[in-house]
Amino acid sequence: MRSLLLASAIAALSTATHLFAAPIPDALRQNGWFIGAQAYTFKEFSAFEAISKTKEAGGNVIEFYPGQTLKPGSPDKVHHSMSDAAMTELKAELNRVGVHAVNYGVVGAKSKDDVQAIMSFAQKMGLYSVCSESTELVADWESAAKEFDVKVAFHEHGGSMSNPKYKVWNPLYILGVVESRDNRVGACADLGHWCTSNLIPVECLRILNGRIISVHLKDKETNGKAAVVVAGKGVVDVGACLDELKKQKFDGHISVEHENDWKDNVSQVKEDIDFVKARPK
Repeated sequence: MRSLLLASAIAALSTATHLFAAPIPDALRQNGWFIGAQAYTFKEFSAFEAISKTKEAGGNVIEFYPGQTLKPGSPDKVHHSMSDAAMTELKAELNRVGVHAVNYGVVGAKSKDDVQAIMSFAQKMGLYSVCSESTELVADWESAAKEFDVKVAFHEHGGSMSNPKYKVWNPLYILGVVESRDNRVGACADLGHWCTSNLIPVECLRILNGRIISVHLKDKETNGKAAVVVAGKGVVDVGACLDELKKQKFDGHISVEHENDWKDNVSQVKEDIDFVKARPK
């Protein structure tokens, strides 16, 4: 009887394990990092094309965003409401090219039902995390993170104290939102947008020590609203940021987000990826 109960428990545990999204496979590490692209970098193209361009640039992980056309000529969009058939197509293309989907966002949510739909999609896709700015629903995100075993990373765009309604630009605010929550709830560190807010990215990383789930890597020509440039050519000390991430034992993914040269930016993305790979973790 005891052995039968033990066998049943093991079977139940095995079944439960398959219900949850897997962590990023170790085999995808490149010099210790999980490095690829945010598909928004290739927003002028379809998701299928973004997958191929990510691979061409040397990445093997990708972060999708809502609204990108699935493939040339298709009416389908990458979205948490996409059909199971379209999702199957997307997974098949990822497998064919050899790129692993790790994240989805930045995606907004207005209700608990929205959060549930997003996290259910993330689980079906086998994602490591989702990315949002909807901090007002943090309790719902935390509950869903536990239910689906998918991480939630709160992202920031540029902001300032002159707009008190937009708070997520400030890492101290994000820390206050996440520090008492489950460790699956944390921050997406957008290095370039911190410079848009006239902050120093490496100092922002230190504020969020231990709560960083994912990174959007972009360098900026200057602080404030300025053009994106490749790593090492602007004001973001990307090398110091990588050193800080190593110090924190960061084990999430880095998504290059080159918001420039929209029609022809694979070589720039490759420079960013090579910059990261040249600094072993």
